[in-house]
Amino acid sequence: MGSITLSNVKKAFGDTVVIPSIDLEVNNGEFVVFVGPSGCGKSTLLRMIAGLEDTSGGTIAIDGQDVTDLSAAKRGLAMVFQSYALYPHMTVRKNIAFPLKMAGLPAVEVDKRVAAAANVLNLNDYLDRRPGQLSGGQRQRVAIGRAIVREPTAFLFDEPLSNLDAALRVNMRLEISELHQTLGTTMIYVTHDQVEAMTMADKIVVLQAGRVEQVGSPLDLYRNPRNKFVAGFIGSPKMNFIDGEEAAKENAATIGIRPEHIELSTESGRWKGTVAVSEHLGSDTFVYVNVDGVGHLTARVEGERPVSHGDTVWLSPVAGRIHRFDAQDMTL
Repeated sequence: MGSITLSNVKKAFGDTVVIPSIDLEVNNGEFVVFVGPSGCGKSTLLRMIAGLEDTSGGTIAIDGQDVTDLSAAKRGLAMVFQSYALYPHMTVRKNIAFPLKMAGLPAVEVDKRVAAAANVLNLNDYLDRRPGQLSGGQRQRVAIGRAIVREPTAFLFDEPLSNLDAALRVNMRLEISELHQTLGTTMIYVTHDQVEAMTMADKIVVLQAGRVEQVGSPLDLYRNPRNKFVAGFIGSPKMNFIDGEEAAKENAATIGIRPEHIELSTESGRWKGTVAVSEHLGSDTFVYVNVDGVGHLTARVEGERPVSHGDTVWLSPVAGRIHRFDAQDMTL
């Protein structure tokens, strides 16, 4: 089992409150992603679950047992950090085996678990190498392997891909997602990258200033954001927001339209504008347009579109795809 329950959990450093109060349920076997801007409290929350930070109030329960006052070592969790924290003088095999040897497990059991982890992570060919002989992605797999052998109740990942280049990040995203499917163990994953959140999570927890703004599946948050903050944070490129007269026409203080829900024409449309930048990505074209009286709008159109700086274009929202927000930035 691997259910984790947070009840009225709080955190303050002196007079500075970083997490006012959070209630959250992580179900057994779920892949839950904490996402939000820098300083929103997501890593602090993860460290409190791990037992690396004390709570200032509330309770944390794992499988129904109150672990709020238990040390990290007694919570049955395994954490993978942004830094690999591998021992450079040890082989991959010894790095993975280290926590088991520290726990005093028999050599036969240690060898069995290391072999199983290496097989799952495709590390069999690297077991006798040292970390300095590995790529960044391979080192991160070793760090994950060191967590796997502990057979934890849940895995906690604190921005584990931040040190990797773009191509490796994509590969490791897939590998961690496949690992979750293989093991079926509860995973909580912290990132500031909403693309990682959207592609990996069963459930996303969007945080801002230590508060939970919304919890839901990736598509729930994409289609039905609770407020303007969630709407703007989920989705790439980010949602366009329009105030003033155009919003008033929709009986709202602000309207939001995702770039992929804007139609672009060189002949006619709702808003006339001038192309500032056009980014051709092959499968898509991102067109950044200056619209008088409206502002800067981004349109994401399929395939190659022959528009460039200075061209006049018309933009129109797709019917039924306008998000409406009130003066308090809540969804109408």
